[in-house]
Amino acid sequence: MASSSSALPTTISFSVTFLILLSSLETASGCFTSIFAFGDSLADTGNYATIYPPIFHLSNGTLYCGLPPYGETYFHHPTGRCSDGRLIIDFIAEYYGLPPVPPYLMGAKHRSNSRFEAGLNFAVAGATALDVPFYGEKGISSTLANISMSTQLRWFKGLLPSLCYSSSCSEVFKSSLFLMGFGGNDYGKAFLQGKSLEETKSLVPLVISATRSAINELIDLGVVNIMVNGLLPDGCSPAMLTYFKSSNKEDYDTATGCLSWLNDFSNYHNELLQEELNRVRANHPDAFILYADYFNPLMQLFRSPEQNGFGGRSLMACCGDGGPPYNYNFTAQCGEPASTACARPSLYISWDGIHLTEAAYRFMAKGLLEGPCTTPTINTLCTSMKKDFGFASAMTSQL
Repeated sequence: MASSSSALPTTISFSVTFLILLSSLETASGCFTSIFAFGDSLADTGNYATIYPPIFHLSNGTLYCGLPPYGETYFHHPTGRCSDGRLIIDFIAEYYGLPPVPPYLMGAKHRSNSRFEAGLNFAVAGATALDVPFYGEKGISSTLANISMSTQLRWFKGLLPSLCYSSSCSEVFKSSLFLMGFGGNDYGKAFLQGKSLEETKSLVPLVISATRSAINELIDLGVVNIMVNGLLPDGCSPAMLTYFKSSNKEDYDTATGCLSWLNDFSNYHNELLQEELNRVRANHPDAFILYADYFNPLMQLFRSPEQNGFGGRSLMACCGDGGPPYNYNFTAQCGEPASTACARPSLYISWDGIHLTEAAYRFMAKGLLEGPCTTPTINTLCTSMKKDFGFASAMTSQL
């Protein structure tokens, strides 16, 4: 398992490269014509909010992203996104000149009269890579229905006759970008329900195996362009810092205040995932399999928030309750009456203690689309660049 301290020289090199790339971001025109996404709250643009109305949230006490002040920064109303504004998937769509990727379930009533050539989003907040019944056998409970990776793939396959109605699926998907990201909820549920580090670590090979199977299944259906993201540095999450607060100073990274052991766990998953993606590439040389690094860009922010346009309290949630150092309260989460939102979300990395602000997602999208944060770089496929997209200026205007 990688340690936070051993990665520091690499991170410094990453930081210099990344900062050079912050000056501008261009758009790639004519590269991808549609986006399809599978995952959890990092990509969900409204599916969870469609499944569970606000009354469900009020009755079971889970975090709910369909209430104000969610969405306040960009959309000015809740959309089901677990942020104050746009997510990485929104910035990717904008970058390629595409409309926001619609949530699959929100259009269910109108599906018989619609075509979805521009893509669909199957991601659902809270979704796991492994099925809910599996976790039930492990003594890990879930308040959600079985909206796992396999469920989302089943939804997708059910739409193939509509998606490929005018030509073969291979022809349709050769210009489509598929996004996939799971694991955070698999491990989070285990940790928060008292499973040990070793017990939770035993889930990692199973999650990676399920991810590999899903990728292979998509490739068999004609998909060729797949971006798979790694885990965030969960040891820097205000929620996890609150839940696992420790009196042992050795549990924390002295440079950031993050929980070292939990970030090491995220790195463990990410390393195994990258090894597995290498094997998939070897078995499918005609497919373009990208690894999206979600860990290092955020660590750059946590190490140097003010140098990157954020405020000094990098581990404090913008929306929540409890005040410093983390402003997170399990009994008064963002959207609940007892919580409040900060006046300037763009100065914060964390929005609600679990999810990030639009400003942080923008920073990460920059690294994915034009920086060093995809392996191989996504612009290997996309070299037709046009006008300045203005990410940096948009960020500056919010500060």
